[in-house]
Amino acid sequence: MAAPAEHREAPQANGAALPAVPPACGAAPARAQPLEFLASDGDAVEVVVLESRANAKGVREEDALLENGSQSNESDDTSTDRGPEPASPLKETSFSIGLQVLFPFLLAGFGTVAAGMVLDIVQHWDVFKYVTEVFILVPALLGLKGNLEMTLASRLSTAANIGQMDTPKELWKMITGNMALIQVQATVVGFLASIAAVIFGWIPDGHFSIDHAVLLCASSVATAFIASLVLGMIMIGVIIGSRKMGINPDNVATPIAASLGDLITLALLSGISWGLYKELESKAYVNPLVCAFFIALLPIWIIMAKRNAATREVLYSGWEPVIIAMAISSVGGLILDRTVSDPNFAGIAVFTPVINGVGGNLVAVQASRISTYLHMSGMPGESPETAPRKCPSPCSTFFSSADVNSRSARVLFLLVVPGHLVFLYTISSMRGGHTTLTPIFILFYMTAALLQVLILLYIADWMVHWMWGRDLDPDNFSIPYLTALGDLIGTGLLALSFHILWLIGDRDSDVGD
Repeated sequence: MAAPAEHREAPQANGAALPAVPPACGAAPARAQPLEFLASDGDAVEVVVLESRANAKGVREEDALLENGSQSNESDDTSTDRGPEPASPLKETSFSIGLQVLFPFLLAGFGTVAAGMVLDIVQHWDVFKYVTEVFILVPALLGLKGNLEMTLASRLSTAANIGQMDTPKELWKMITGNMALIQVQATVVGFLASIAAVIFGWIPDGHFSIDHAVLLCASSVATAFIASLVLGMIMIGVIIGSRKMGINPDNVATPIAASLGDLITLALLSGISWGLYKELESKAYVNPLVCAFFIALLPIWIIMAKRNAATREVLYSGWEPVIIAMAISSVGGLILDRTVSDPNFAGIAVFTPVINGVGGNLVAVQASRISTYLHMSGMPGESPETAPRKCPSPCSTFFSSADVNSRSARVLFLLVVPGHLVFLYTISSMRGGHTTLTPIFILFYMTAALLQVLILLYIADWMVHWMWGRDLDPDNFSIPYLTALGDLIGTGLLALSFHILWLIGDRDSDVGD
């Protein structure tokens, strides 16, 4: 009589144990591996050992889909039923998206209105009159919120949503690395923006002043460094607070980054450039000393950023988008420099930060949401089944019923008209730009604003998926391009609207003293 085969247990993927049975007693599952043992009488007895199907990547993706990175495990339950999961940001309704975006959107809009009012005042200061290249710096430095702060907000929002900031150690590591990174980027981008301003100011007039060039460099670098430090700390607080309140950081972080970004940056640029201009004649050494001080701090921030694996890659490969975005924004600054002193474009200074800021804020929210959506499905370079085509049609971008990103695009687009009406009324109430709002002006202004956001949302849908397919993280690469394009498209369309209004005679009676 054959001796009974030894009873063995084999692990399953879910961690439970299943006794192995001979093939005659039950059907062997796929991928089962039969093993033979010799009994005492020489007969071979097969024992089936189940192969574990656990896949590290699958587990990692499953964990990423859980908003808080947790799941219910019960040792006495081998079924796949799980406890209630936190609501995923991908299951939001149009109402919930609009409700979460509305307040930060209005807050950001009032920030751009305040920035526009500041620009309307400081354009008459001596430093803006005699060193007109400062106007070229305005869109480039205001664009730092897209190059740095919004990218930081998007990067941290994605990390928070996929559970990479749940422990104090992970949180502190993410904060220090990212703060050091944006200081490096701010200093370099500020320096390059001043060079672009000098070049763009020299080409049309053929006039170059070394004192003015050093003044632009000192003002730009100091403004970029201080603004990025302050706004970066605010962003970290917003994202941590959003997580604790159960709000999707993607919906609130980027607009709040812009709400204070424009105002703080423009106020710093105006104050620093004015102060350095005053010292230009009596203490000429102050300007180069300021430049040297902030540049000398670069090695410290570089060492700190290199120590963090999360920011090391961005430190090496993240320069292309911020530099190209700065160049694009500088072209918008050149348009502003050429129009702000023209009486036919009276009032354009107060409206430029508003239209550029609103467009950049909305497209940054959309890009951050799409990026988070893709990160939940895999890693850059992969093609998740849920991702749409890399070259989407306008209909799929705005009118798809199944795509949550299409729903958010519609919500964001519908915020343009009511938002701008509120901002225009605020400007008019404060007598900004010495401009009277006529129906024809509002019509042209709204047309420019709607066209700008429509183009940006479509480009965002294409660009984020295209970068994802090219193994580039959209959190680091897409938002700088999109906000810079928003500055260029917004300034260009606004200048075109003012020019058409001047041609038809609508602006003649609207300019005050």
